[in-house]
Amino acid sequence: MYAIIEDSGTQIRVAKGDVLDIDLRDVGPRSKKIKFDRVLLVGETGVTPTIGRPYVSGAAVTAEILEEVKADKIDVIKYKRRKGYRRKMGHTQRFLRIRIEKITGPAASKPKPRTKKTTAKSSGGE
Repeated sequence: MYAIIEDSGTQIRVAKGDVLDIDLRDVGPRSKKIKFDRVLLVGETGVTPTIGRPYVSGAAVTAEILEEVKADKIDVIKYKRRKGYRRKMGHTQRFLRIRIEKITGPAASKPKPRTKKTTAKSSGGE
């Protein structure tokens, strides 16, 4: 089972057991779980997915918070030629590393068997 969730303005495809980094947020010192209720789509392999308008009602994704991590440092450089203007500063983004534990939602609909459409043949008179 998989889901597409919306978090901090981004859409993320998740499945059970996935480990991913999301934007840092204040979740409290004793909180070890985080719940995403903005689920855009819930699906399963071989089954028609449930698509929300805009969100799937009753669907949620629960994740365990593993740790707070830092990304690699990036250098921000400003430069204007022939002016003697140079500035350099760095930035290190912080993230929350989470593991997806459970995806709950409405049962996806089973695919309907296809039936052949019969078309009426026209008589050959012109």
